[in-house]
Amino acid sequence: MTNEISIPDEVKNHPAWIRLEDQRKWYAKKSALNQKNYKRIKLFQIILAASIPIIALIDTAYTKFIVAILGALIAILEGTQQLYQFHTLWTEYRSTAEHLKHEKFLFLSLSGQYRGFDQDEALLLLAQRIEEHISKEHAKWIDMSIKAAPKDSQPQKGG
Repeated sequence: MTNEISIPDEVKNHPAWIRLEDQRKWYAKKSALNQKNYKRIKLFQIILAASIPIIALIDTAYTKFIVAILGALIAILEGTQQLYQFHTLWTEYRSTAEHLKHEKFLFLSLSGQYRGFDQDEALLLLAQRIEEHISKEHAKWIDMSIKAAPKDSQPQKGG
């Protein structure tokens, strides 16, 4: 017995449904990728940081040099995480993917905003709601990108 929901072909082939599925999958995939990158960086930082006191106990001519390199690598990894915002993107993309999934199930059950609509009306509303949410997400991304850019690379006002 499968729990697969039967979706009519006219829905599956509608641009709103295609867009919903495309965006939902894209956000889920990008969320997973950013989660993986974030966790890899953090795990590597933990390993490097934990190795510093152990290496510091070793009495060789190179100990200070090795400890300094490890500290620099930790700083480089943290700078990379801040630059690429893996944690922020992971959580924001996951949130958007879940929102789109929620929208999908409201549409399929003709509940919430879709209650009382026929299929064609519901598909039009679905298209509007998807685009509104994706536009908001895009605006947040632009705002975050501008804030993350160095001050000297941002356009100057009034000139």
